[in-house]
Amino acid sequence: MGHALTNLTPFKHDWTREEIAALYELSFNELIYRAATVHREHNQPEHIEKAVLLNIKTGACPEDCGYCSQSAHYDTGLEREQLMPVAEVLQAAAQAKQVGAERFCMGAAWRTPPASAMPALIEMIQGVNDLGLETCMTLGMLKEEQAQQLSKAGLDYYNHNIDTSEEHYGQVVTTRNFNDRLETLNQARQAGLKLCTGGILGMGESRADRVSMLQTLAQMSPHPESVPINRLVPIKGTPLENAERINDEEWIRTLAVARILMPKTTLRLAAGRHELDWAAQALCFIAGANSVFYGDKLLTTPNVTTDEDNQKIFKIHAAS
Repeated sequence: MGHALTNLTPFKHDWTREEIAALYELSFNELIYRAATVHREHNQPEHIEKAVLLNIKTGACPEDCGYCSQSAHYDTGLEREQLMPVAEVLQAAAQAKQVGAERFCMGAAWRTPPASAMPALIEMIQGVNDLGLETCMTLGMLKEEQAQQLSKAGLDYYNHNIDTSEEHYGQVVTTRNFNDRLETLNQARQAGLKLCTGGILGMGESRADRVSMLQTLAQMSPHPESVPINRLVPIKGTPLENAERINDEEWIRTLAVARILMPKTTLRLAAGRHELDWAAQALCFIAGANSVFYGDKLLTTPNVTTDEDNQKIFKIHAAS
């Protein structure tokens, strides 16, 4: 394919699997170079977004996602909790604002948000917006009316990960199908919401599955505004607790390919980042990752400590 970037047209939506697979097969140095070139052309390479994630309703989810500690199908030792009071959520958002967060993400373990919860969710969105933070929610599958309500309240992003390829999806989840995921994303887009959707690596999928997952994302028009790329953090008690861990290089390759496919998308180095040493994280940022979850804990899994992030990432970029 050579060194020229003439085939890497911005906002291309018709990537073939063969083209994506060919990017994966490039030498590591060449792939990182191409991804970094695209990244620098379309983004501020020194800027890394701080996104703070809060679990606003924990556990008892009726879905059987094989990776999730919050599924009611598995005994993971997680205590079930009701929806957090609005005041507590807004207090957490204010603290996120104080530490420099740009986006405040709220996650609830539901198949679909109950009607009784919508007034509180709307109040949370409006309160976080009033603080000057971007708002993102992940609440499960949405109906048209719910998507419209969230949009009208001022929600910026709706997160609904496609998780993996359509071909592998049934090996991970059986209580819904891949098209259900796409339908919720369509409802969110039709309501005027920005999309936050990505996947999880290391759930027994092949590279061909990773190619397929990225093709699904890159074929969306417009591209998703935000794409988190997670590496599975195995949870004891879930079907994937003994899943074979993919190596760091494959994770970095996936991020690099995602950057080439979706030049202006905010690309988040997400769950599992705490397992990467600083050199591997730095390669991810060079290859195009420009967002991280900031905070010692994600929904239910560990994260890089704020002290380490302040020393290694944000202190560096604040001084740039």
